[in-house]
Amino acid sequence: MIRIFTHISTSGTALAIAYLLGSASGSFAQRNETRANDSNTPLHLLQPDYPVPYGIVKKENVLSDLNRIYNYLNQVTPTAFVDSKTGQPVTDLTKIDQHTVLQKGDYRIVSYEWGVTYSAMLLAAKVTGDRKFREYADKRLHFIAESVPYFKKTSQEHADWGTAGPLRGLVDPHALDDCGAMCAAMIKATRAGSTGNFRPLINSHIDYILHKEHKLKDGSLARNRPQPNTIWLDDLFMGVPALAQMGKLTGDKKYYDEAVKQVLQISDRMFNKEKGLYMHGWVEGMTEHPQFHWARANGWAILTKVELLDVLPENHPGRAKILQLLKAHIKGLAARQSGSGFWHQLLDRNDSYLETSATAIYTYAIAKAINSGWVQGLTYAPMALLAWNAVSTKINPQGQVEGTCVGTGMAFDPAFYYHRPISPYAAHGYGPVIMAGAEVLQLLNNNAFEINDSSVQLLQKK
Repeated sequence: MIRIFTHISTSGTALAIAYLLGSASGSFAQRNETRANDSNTPLHLLQPDYPVPYGIVKKENVLSDLNRIYNYLNQVTPTAFVDSKTGQPVTDLTKIDQHTVLQKGDYRIVSYEWGVTYSAMLLAAKVTGDRKFREYADKRLHFIAESVPYFKKTSQEHADWGTAGPLRGLVDPHALDDCGAMCAAMIKATRAGSTGNFRPLINSHIDYILHKEHKLKDGSLARNRPQPNTIWLDDLFMGVPALAQMGKLTGDKKYYDEAVKQVLQISDRMFNKEKGLYMHGWVEGMTEHPQFHWARANGWAILTKVELLDVLPENHPGRAKILQLLKAHIKGLAARQSGSGFWHQLLDRNDSYLETSATAIYTYAIAKAINSGWVQGLTYAPMALLAWNAVSTKINPQGQVEGTCVGTGMAFDPAFYYHRPISPYAAHGYGPVIMAGAEVLQLLNNNAFEINDSSVQLLQKK
């Protein structure tokens, strides 16, 4: 029992207590037992002992959470270069050398996780009308785009210094992680009216995704680790949203076609139709594929489908199949939401710990699907609000997101997933939580809710 408890954030006091009092399987014990009887008390109206807040989400609370996260991130993600030997600022980019590095903050502003965060900030600005969220993304994306030519030139002139220094992944990508999410964010910023010169990087990154990333014979995105010709479910998100956004930016159907192809081919191999869940990894040549339904990878998969549907033309021949996959995935995830509103690290193993980043992605994806009319709000809105209530308990007073699994490779044994550490410095949590909060706000703007017979219900229009 103690081992399970150590995975739970210390900020979620009620949740932690519930874990201590629950059974070894991780279920929550019912602690609100009454001595009243049915003849003198309406027992059905007694207040349940929920482990997270239960009820209709308040817009002002969501805005407060988003602002707190913004204030924290704005302080700990500087846009500056320094000399790694002296610690002095480097402001003249014509004088950069092999010791020039990004000023250290709490997170890497050129990582794929921060590509998600930039996209999330743009969404928060659109939903809330508050320009500071967009300015956060614009400032950092402009800083990166303006710096790239200097590092690119220097790396060509001084090959012994290493390729492009602190911007090497963007200038010379060697994996989808290096460029896919950042590329999608730069296209979204361009479409939102940003004046940054992102197009050279966008073109380079799309070229990498289309022509340089390792693929199977049928063109499916793949890697050669941990085994040759391995498909990582994560790579749906690392490649497809950028392609979809490029289709929207240029109007060229070939990008939509490639995006749809990747989702369908990878889903054919990795989506378990009976469970409505994806396995994390698929290896060419394996006769049996161990199915570990890792939560965040399923998050990347559902986020990919949502991102694709958001821009895919209504008349595209692949749209119906993508929508069908999304509905099946949401149904599978809904069946595995825990009684606390969170989802487990391994979705179908309830003795694995409850994880924040995946829960936030599902919150966003389900709310977005409702807001877009892809699934019925009457069915899924209450669980989306419950999920947000759960996620909100992991935003600490400083604006940090707790309970997020750190970066994770691929394994074919359960212990690997069960015991991945969690950390408020795991960058994977921030973009998803901001996206979830913004989309839940939109859900609240679009709908009315009520407490009917003690439960949260969407209020249907008469």
